[in-house]
Amino acid sequence: MGDKELINDSLASQKLISGTYNNYANECVNPSLRSDFLNILKEEHDIQAELFYEMQSRGWYQTKPAQQNEIHQSHQKFSTSF
Repeated sequence: MGDKELINDSLASQKLISGTYNNYANECVNPSLRSDFLNILKEEHDIQAELFYEMQSRGWYQTKPAQQNEIHQSHQKFSTSF
């Protein structure tokens, strides 16, 4: 397994872990424990961002810039949803 595959696997794992901690925080009744889960969730998001930026800097995770009209359409769609 090369660097690209290892980092990609790590990024996928971080996405799964973040989702799990998010569910725990959402369903936690104890405020102190919920706070702990939210702190851990932030740490996991930070790790995920580091992996994403590393892949992006190496050209392994390309993102397409959003067109202004797409941004406007999304804004309109979600601002009228509530």
